[in-house]
Amino acid sequence: MAIPAIQWYPGHIAKAEKSLLAQLKRVDVVLEVRDARIPLATQHPHVAEWIFGKNKVLVLNRIDMIPAEARHAWTEWFRAGGEEPYFTDAQHGKGIEAVAAAAQEAGLQMNQRRSDRGMLPRPVRAVVIGFPNVGKSALINRLLNRRVVDSARRAGVTRQLRWVRISDQIELLDAPGVLPLKLHDQEAALKLAICDDIGEASYDNQRVAATLVDLLQQLQAGRSLESRYGLALGDMSGEAYLQTLAAQRYKADHERTACQLLNDFRKGVLGPIALELPHG
Repeated sequence: MAIPAIQWYPGHIAKAEKSLLAQLKRVDVVLEVRDARIPLATQHPHVAEWIFGKNKVLVLNRIDMIPAEARHAWTEWFRAGGEEPYFTDAQHGKGIEAVAAAAQEAGLQMNQRRSDRGMLPRPVRAVVIGFPNVGKSALINRLLNRRVVDSARRAGVTRQLRWVRISDQIELLDAPGVLPLKLHDQEAALKLAICDDIGEASYDNQRVAATLVDLLQQLQAGRSLESRYGLALGDMSGEAYLQTLAAQRYKADHERTACQLLNDFRKGVLGPIALELPHG
């Protein structure tokens, strides 16, 4: 029997995408937020097309959850492609000032163009976009130095678009997380599920937890599992590891075991782990 594909496209996401596209016409700069653990899987395939011609600030959030060497590798990789990544830990307010300065710089460029055409300056209009649960609302709250938008480590908290003023110079649009209409890349979809960047109704916990273990095996990060659970990964498959762990520690409850493993990864209990590293 074929394993069902991971898909999630509830009505509010479809509606949000339509509203976002309408608002993008009014925006000067785009803050694209991705998950630092999976920067490629959290790259929306249509963002480049949507924001063509606009200034973009690339924000890689959850920097606290990946090793320093992964950060260095991604910095080099993005710079080689002509893009400067800004790393943040929005939950704890790290890296926020650099993001604000980058948005401010984009605003100066926009107002210079207005001045050249004989127009008066105005506040820069920025939008924060990205997949659900990558930390957009936490970033906005940090930029504002106060809680104005709901923020939680689960997908789908932001449901509608709203403008908030950061300062006399910047106005910010908080947009709900936007997913592609179809998740064609199932490998990427599984990474989204592992990192909780997609609605949990769309996937099977045991399948996703087994995939996480397989990924840790590929990344040679199995030691984090042994130190947490006292069970060496060895050459076990993800599925076999899950079954063995369930038998040893969780009364053969595979669902509970899967949820525990996923929660431990998502909370950083297994240590800083990058599930993606630059190609080549």
